Amino acid sequence: MFCFPYCPIIDLEEEYQEKRAMAKKKSVFFCQNCGHEENKWLGQCPACKEWNTFVEERVVSVKGSSAGTLKTPEVLSLDEVESDDSARVQTGIRELDRVLGGGIVPGSLVLVGGDPGIGKSTLLLQVCQHLAGQQEVLYISGEESLAQIKLRANRMGAFSNQLKLLCETNLDLIRNVIEKKRPAVVIIDSIQTMYNEEIGSAPGSVSQVRESTNVLMQLAKGLGISIFIVGHVTKEGTVAGPRVLEHMVDTVLYFEGDRYASYRILRSVKNRFGSTNEIGVFEMCKEGLVEVLNPSEYMLSGKPENASGSVVACSMEGTRPILIEIQALICKSNFAAPRRTATGTDYNRVNLLMAVLEKRIGLPLSGYDAYVNIAGGIRMSEPAVDLGIVMAIASSYRNRPVDEKTIVFGEVGLSGEVRAVSMPEQRLAEAKKLGFETCILPEVSLKNIKGIGEGDLAGIKIIGVKNINDVMDL
Repeated sequence: MFCFPYCPIIDLEEEYQEKRAMAKKKSVFFCQNCGHEENKWLGQCPACKEWNTFVEERVVSVKGSSAGTLKTPEVLSLDEVESDDSARVQTGIRELDRVLGGGIVPGSLVLVGGDPGIGKSTLLLQVCQHLAGQQEVLYISGEESLAQIKLRANRMGAFSNQLKLLCETNLDLIRNVIEKKRPAVVIIDSIQTMYNEEIGSAPGSVSQVRESTNVLMQLAKGLGISIFIVGHVTKEGTVAGPRVLEHMVDTVLYFEGDRYASYRILRSVKNRFGSTNEIGVFEMCKEGLVEVLNPSEYMLSGKPENASGSVVACSMEGTRPILIEIQALICKSNFAAPRRTATGTDYNRVNLLMAVLEKRIGLPLSGYDAYVNIAGGIRMSEPAVDLGIVMAIASSYRNRPVDEKTIVFGEVGLSGEVRAVSMPEQRLAEAKKLGFETCILPEVSLKNIKGIGEGDLAGIKIIGVKNINDVMDL
């Protein structure tokens, strides 16, 4: 007798649905600079034109039908939308509030980037210290243990019981905690340590950073929770991960400064709710970051007396005027090609201004080494510092010091003309407050200054110049 083997009946439709729901794995290549995706490796990224930036990553995509589960979104007119700018939450740190545009906007996603050890975690822990007395704050760390966070918090003083700590890197668990606790503010330290189980690549990869930020953005907008994200930076100074990360968040803040120096500068490079030119100045102390309420006085501390090549100029950072000391050293070169160095300002801009001096004034700088430095380590790119650089170079070449009570600002063109700059009245008021007696500025800016000799501008001598020849005559 012949027996057939046992064959179970297979539901082909059920098997088909299971195969559709199974995760499909594939390898793709991401550009580490801009996040561009390709199916194969390329030597040069077609989006950002950078070389050797593609890395291979395993991406898991789950395909399935979600028909019938989607809800129709509600469509509103502009008049039906409620918005209140007074709903901003003050952090208790005035310099941070200035950079954010007046405080934290509920439901916003803020990215804080900077070099390792610059003070990102310290600043956000101080924000938690101030906010925890008003509302519940959740600090999520993927880099430090609870004991390590406690040790850092002990140096800052007392904390409220409304500050909650969580050490976790699994984004699904973090999302469940946030939806359950509903805190007012969440700190993620850092985004490179978070991982989503649906993504097959390692934590910190391009796809993980992008998808993790997308989940946090949905939580912030959907629940009205303000979320701060700490992001590591690359050697070029940009946030590690895809460039699309900066487009997804509402605000991007960068910590600048030398990690071995005491000062720190918090700069806003993107802000949907405020100015993108504001900066906040801090000083690193043993108890944490301390605000520097008068950055101009801080930057000018230690300025030499009666030294040639030293000039004080004024630059605007957003709505804040900052006085800086520009130093120049001109010396005879021993090489066929003179050496040029610029610290704190654009190197090409310095070469351009030296060419203008050589052509329009006749200074023979082609055979001299030139070293230009903005004291204090701060970096300034505003064209208003051009006149200060020109005067510092000429002062060093002629070995004639500029009056200590004199301040200058103005943009210099290729024809040697001194062009107008914005907000001259605010610059003059800042100079008068710090005790300067003379100001050299573009002549065309005089018409924009009201109340010369009155109020905040009383007692300061104002000299308008048309070109650099007038400056040299002074």
